[in-house]
Amino acid sequence: MSETLTLAAIQMISTPEVAANLATAARLIAQAAARGAQLVALPEYFPIIGGTDADRLAVRETKGSGPIQDFLAETAARHGLWLVGGSIPLTAEDPAKLRNSCLVFDPAGRRIARYDKIHLFGFQKGAERYDEAETIEAGPPAPVVVEALGLRVGLGICYDLRFPELFRAMGTLDLIVLPAAFTDTTGQAHWELLLRVRAVENQCYVLASAQGGRHPTGRMTHGHSMVIDPWGEIVAGMEYGEGVVVAELDPARTAEVRASLPALRHRRL
Repeated sequence: MSETLTLAAIQMISTPEVAANLATAARLIAQAAARGAQLVALPEYFPIIGGTDADRLAVRETKGSGPIQDFLAETAARHGLWLVGGSIPLTAEDPAKLRNSCLVFDPAGRRIARYDKIHLFGFQKGAERYDEAETIEAGPPAPVVVEALGLRVGLGICYDLRFPELFRAMGTLDLIVLPAAFTDTTGQAHWELLLRVRAVENQCYVLASAQGGRHPTGRMTHGHSMVIDPWGEIVAGMEYGEGVVVAELDPARTAEVRASLPALRHRRL
């Protein structure tokens, strides 16, 4: 493969209303498609950022059935593109919890992959506290790689970014897609740094689609959706707010980086 491919990251400020969020996602995906995007990624929990954990639990869907999954399939088919559906709440084995799941749909609207978030976020600093394990069931500890557009695409969600061994276990990748809803506190400190490191150490492109701004619930997410090349350079990005980040993935750039610094071939562990 030698031709460039067009990628798009969708940035949202999702609300507690699923229907409103789907309408926003539809509008932004259409903008990405109009700009030639062949692969589009939505942010983590694009269908709902509620005021309480119970809000997400209330809109859980079962595998393969529900308005959010129908929306993703229909939208991918309508625009004829690969759609990485950020993450959505699906039922878990524990009836009191959910799976935070990333679904991937091909240009015909067929679901071809599912990744359930493995690493569950926990953080406390002053009054700011998060403990995803209280309501989320971790997915099986196995990496998920998708073949799309001639690329090997590795999937992660938000907090997974802090665990480099997950991405190394995927083998040689062309692209990492990471939907997120990073807190602004941790995002200001580590978001860009970690994204660029994952790109550099895996010598691949990274497409990061984020929640970005002050939500109606009062929560502040960091945004800064971006596309990073295999040398760790930011190709395109935005700060806060709603929008679309579009950039080209150039296989020649990946080949150039790997030829000049063949770190992947130098690994011994």
